[in-house]
Amino acid sequence: MWEVLLTEPELRLRDEARAFAREDISADYLRDLDAEKLEFPYGFHEKVAKRKLYGIRFPEKYGGRGMGWTAEVAVLEEISVLGAALACQFSMPSIVGEALDKFGTEEQKEKFLKPTLAGKLVCAEALTEPRGGSDFFGATTVARKDGKDYILTGAKRFIVGGKGADYFLVYAKTAPENPPHQSISVFLVERDRGVKTETLFGLLGTRGGGTARIAFQEIRVPKENLVGPENAGGLIFNQMMIPERLTSAAGALGGAQACLDLAARYSMKRKAFGRQIRKFQAVSFKVAESVAKLDAARALVYAAARTIDAGRPARRIVSEAKKVATETGWEVINHAMQILGGIGYTNVYPVERSLRDARLTMIWTGTSEIMSALIQHEYYEELEKTRPTRRDTEKDATRADLEIEKVYE
Repeated sequence: MWEVLLTEPELRLRDEARAFAREDISADYLRDLDAEKLEFPYGFHEKVAKRKLYGIRFPEKYGGRGMGWTAEVAVLEEISVLGAALACQFSMPSIVGEALDKFGTEEQKEKFLKPTLAGKLVCAEALTEPRGGSDFFGATTVARKDGKDYILTGAKRFIVGGKGADYFLVYAKTAPENPPHQSISVFLVERDRGVKTETLFGLLGTRGGGTARIAFQEIRVPKENLVGPENAGGLIFNQMMIPERLTSAAGALGGAQACLDLAARYSMKRKAFGRQIRKFQAVSFKVAESVAKLDAARALVYAAARTIDAGRPARRIVSEAKKVATETGWEVINHAMQILGGIGYTNVYPVERSLRDARLTMIWTGTSEIMSALIQHEYYEELEKTRPTRRDTEKDATRADLEIEKVYE
C-alpha cells in the first residue's frame, strides 16, 4: 500500500536496496556482529558502495544519486532489516556527508565526501562527550589556534566507528568566551593524525559498530580541515540534526516490520488448543495494533521526508517522526516477541536481537524526552506566530465560559 508514496525511480531504488539486504549480507555475518566476533563491519561499506546506495541525496559528481529524502527513507527502511548496527553504518555517510555537502569546500568534498560514497573511506561523527549527552553546547573538547593550524584536545564517547572509521567529524570549542551557539567549530580529523581509541564499549544491542571512547591529545589539525566558518558549529549542528534523527526514524521501521511479519507468519503455523493462535484475539489484536501503529509511524516518517524535499521547515515534524517511529518500533517488536512466546526469547529467531537494538533508538540522536521538548517548543512558537487578536481571545474565552456554565446547570 505504501507504493503510492513513492515515484517510479524511488520504487526502483527501494528494490535495489531490498536486493542488497537479501543477497549481499549473510545471516552468519549478522550473527558474528551480534556475538562481537567482529568489532567493526569491515567489508560492509564496500558492498553498499558497489550497489551505489550511498549518497542518495548528494550530487552525482561526488558519487551520489541526486535524489531526495523520500528515496533515502525508502532505502533505509530496507537496510534496517539487517539490524540497527548496519543501519547506523549505512546512515553515517548521510550524516557526515550533510556537513560536507552543505558547508564543506570543494577540496573537502573531493578529499572526503567522494571517497566515502565510493566505500574507500569510512566516516564517523564525534559529538557526544563524557560530561554530557544532549548538552551539546557544554562541550569541553577544545581546538586552539596555533599559527595556521588548530591543536585539538579532549575526548568523545559512544562514537559509532570509534574503532574502524578512517576519519571523524569533530565538534570542538574554539571560542569559549562567546555565547554557546557561537563558540563551537567543526573539524575533519583523520585517524592517523593521532586519534586514540581508549575504550570499546560492550553494548546491550547494536553490536559490531565499533562504538568507542576516543581521545585527542594535542592533535594538530590544518585549517583546511575546518568545516564552514570558525565558530559556526551551532549552525552546522542544527542542520545535522535532520539526517541524524530522520535516519533513526526510518531505521526503526524496517526492523519492526520484519519482526511483525515473522510473528504473524508464526501465528498462522503455531497451534494451541486445536487452533492456529492467530484465531485468538489476544494474538490477532496485537497484530492489528502493531500494523496500525507502524503504518501511522511510517506515514509520519514519509511526511517528514516530503516536507524536507519540498524545502519547508521540518524541525518539528522530524522530531515527531523520530519520537513516534522509535517508540512504535520498540512496542511492535515487544508485541512480536509476545506472539512468539518462549521461542521469541531465544536466539532461534532474530526478534530478541531486534529488541535489544530497538532500545537504543529511543536514546541516540536525541532521546524521546529531548524530542518532546523540541516538539512542544516548535508548536508553541507556531501558536505565537498565529496568535489571535486580544478581542478574538476575549470572545473565545467568554464563549468557553458560557459552555462550561451549561454543563454545570
